[in-house]
Amino acid sequence: MGVLDDKVAIVTGSARGIGRATAEILSEHGASVLINDLDEDIAREAAGEIAGETEVFGGDLTKAGTPDKLVQTAIDRWGKIDIIVNNAGYTLDGPVHKLSDDWWGRMLDIHVTVPFQVIRAAAPYLREPAKVERSENREVFRKIVNVSSTSGVFGKDGQANYAAGKSAVVGLTKTVAKEWGQFKINCNAVAFGFIDTRLTAPKSEGNEMTIDGTSVELGMTDIMRDRAAEAVPLGRPATPEEAAGGVFYLCSPWSNYVHGQVLNITGGIGGGMVS
Repeated sequence: MGVLDDKVAIVTGSARGIGRATAEILSEHGASVLINDLDEDIAREAAGEIAGETEVFGGDLTKAGTPDKLVQTAIDRWGKIDIIVNNAGYTLDGPVHKLSDDWWGRMLDIHVTVPFQVIRAAAPYLREPAKVERSENREVFRKIVNVSSTSGVFGKDGQANYAAGKSAVVGLTKTVAKEWGQFKINCNAVAFGFIDTRLTAPKSEGNEMTIDGTSVELGMTDIMRDRAAEAVPLGRPATPEEAAGGVFYLCSPWSNYVHGQVLNITGGIGGGMVS
């Protein structure tokens, strides 16, 4: 028996990194999981390696109508949704005075508009069952977890666009929590610090992704990585599995009374745990 038996989860950006680790731990505890990535082949490969029941949706969630198709894929397969983890994202770094409108817009699109559109598309499948349960005096909790960042909480030089998107998703999270608490839909966020993923890996040839046909270089310089590690009281970056542990908690029954919060998963950066 798993604590998430009979639950259906959508995890965006879940073929690699933190998203993959999140999909794995949700599946390990009994959930059926929809795996999503820009590259459907990569998503399908990940789904095949994850124990448990999975479905695949490949596509760019920033394109019009794609979040609706993502949600419909889960409904077509399982007929319901219990958990949403809005994890998909990437970075396009540069100082404020050199940021283009395109790079500014892309970060807002993927980090706040896409989570909003996914939540909106899923609304009927989260709210309508809850109305029936409420009329029957039953409490059934459903979960939304949005991924933010310490950049959105504290700011980060070179990441005005990314920080703005990650800060905005906190406002979205707290607003949905206020509106949908009556339906027992817990909406929380996690703010990740220095996590060991391809976004924070050492810069190297081949560590890149393609967006709309444009290659985007990922990773950090060795100097940036050293400085980031020095800022962590625990002295090192988190593994994707450690990051996913906090997300799992917010998807689990143990977080039923945790609502409208931001859980900082940072190894102690900033000194705070929850905001």
